[in-house]
Amino acid sequence: MSQQVSQATIGELLHRGTQRLRDGGSESARLDAELLLGQVLRLDRASLMAHPELPVGAGQAAAFESGIDQRVTGEPVAYIRGIKEFYGVALTVDRRALIPRPETELLVDLGLERLRAALTATPRAADAPPIRAWDVGTGSGAICIALAVECRRRGYGRDVRFTATDISTDALALATENAVGHGVADQIDFAQADLLALPDAPTVDLLLANLPYIPTAVVPELPVAASFEPRVALDGGTDGLGVVRRLLAELPAVLGPSGIALLEIGDGQADALREAVAEALPGWSAVIHPDLSGQSRVAELQPRGGA
Repeated sequence: MSQQVSQATIGELLHRGTQRLRDGGSESARLDAELLLGQVLRLDRASLMAHPELPVGAGQAAAFESGIDQRVTGEPVAYIRGIKEFYGVALTVDRRALIPRPETELLVDLGLERLRAALTATPRAADAPPIRAWDVGTGSGAICIALAVECRRRGYGRDVRFTATDISTDALALATENAVGHGVADQIDFAQADLLALPDAPTVDLLLANLPYIPTAVVPELPVAASFEPRVALDGGTDGLGVVRRLLAELPAVLGPSGIALLEIGDGQADALREAVAEALPGWSAVIHPDLSGQSRVAELQPRGGA
């Protein structure tokens, strides 16, 4: 008589995986284990917690253990799963681009509000050209795709035209894949460019940028997970604002007279950013918006005499 081999349960796998990750130094061991097992079993976290007694097949258990092995090395859960949720949109992510962060959602919030205001400030003729928005350093496409999806949901998808650029052709390929997957590729013009160095660059009403802003000396001190991400998307130079300063110098050439630029910055960079704006863009306003934790997060810039 053959002996039946018992299968590990959801609860047992989560316990073992959590312990391995905790021993490996993960600060979110239980969450990591739940996300990885949920990916393998195609279950959400609530279902995992509700049914810890359910047996897991040997193949699925092996796939989960493989994911744990990767996470123990420090690889981000988002890269292992191949997906990251951002502003209600599930994006494909891999090592071609930075993983979208929750704090960047403030940039989308502000962008949507500025687009809404521009669309409703005065009556628009039926044949009026679309408002132009530019996502500089688009990476995975998270910002412009979230904006395009939300504009479409609100009923004015055709009233906004996006440009999305990145210096990395690999990142642009990923962003394009994500845009196609969410059905908004027809709203976005993708192009390779170093900041705003784009032939026939459009004059835009809204410019958004989440550029690298980590000081060079700090990059090696980031959590191990960051070492799996493109360094070019993290390293902002000596004080973290080197790339941002380059962008400031180029802004007048593309931002319309009533245009707005929204730039993500790091905590503690507000004063340096204001000084950089005063030097590069005399007379421009610079308002700093904090995130939910109260840290400086988005700088909103407008030309002299802007709305």
